[in-house]
Amino acid sequence: MRAGLIALSVAAAVGLGVGYGAAAVHAERPDSRPIQSDERREPYRPATPTATPTPDATTTPPTLDILWRLDSAGPDVRRLEARLAQLDRMPAKWVDGSYGTETEKGVRAYQRDAGLPVTGTVDAHTWRMLRQDTHAPTRAELFPPRPTAAPAATAALDVRCLTGRVICVDKTTRELSWVIDGVVRQRLDVRFGSEFTPTREGVFSVYRKSADHVSNLYGSSMPYAMFFSGGQAVHYSSDFATRGYAGASHGCVNTRDKPGVAALFADVRIGDTVVVHRS
Repeated sequence: MRAGLIALSVAAAVGLGVGYGAAAVHAERPDSRPIQSDERREPYRPATPTATPTPDATTTPPTLDILWRLDSAGPDVRRLEARLAQLDRMPAKWVDGSYGTETEKGVRAYQRDAGLPVTGTVDAHTWRMLRQDTHAPTRAELFPPRPTAAPAATAALDVRCLTGRVICVDKTTRELSWVIDGVVRQRLDVRFGSEFTPTREGVFSVYRKSADHVSNLYGSSMPYAMFFSGGQAVHYSSDFATRGYAGASHGCVNTRDKPGVAALFADVRIGDTVVVHRS
């Protein structure tokens, strides 16, 4: 009887799969993999969020200060112009240390060819690239011969200049005549704006006088300014006095005779006529 009970217990254990020995092989792990003797489970580690990449300094260049721009002047500008002239980006005859419209055109041309932002101004990066592409200027390159202009012939006055008080400006002869009732009281050499900033032609009148004017666009000095059309005026130019006809204005009528334009300024009245023409 005792033997029968033991047999029944063993059979029940085998049927339930919870016995010993051979019966134990029917029990499975949840992942259905046999346990290896050398298996070690890695501890749980939470996922680390991906860091936002820091912008590469080479792809986001810093903002650079402007070294030279329109109306800058000095020996550094002269060296800049000489290097531009070496690359045929501006005529050598205009190397004079005055950052005028021709210098700006040369800078733009160099920046365009070098793949730089075309701004017409010179920052540290543009200057560094230009120095790498050129050699240190010689004295002859820094001080080229100055061009001389043949004296222009005096033409007959425009008929519009013969009545009243008129500043008569002839673009052909590059001469200003101060005329009162058909009589020429004074003549001055003048120059005008470039093709990009031309001096307007026509009949105007003086609407403002400013003896010590400074341009609010370019920061340049405009002594004895007599405004006749927007921001265009007759005034003394130190650049014209230094460079002659090699340069150009931003549209104004430049004179290089400071005592002469001071006398004209003292004589001209608000409302006087200005005629700009070609003979």
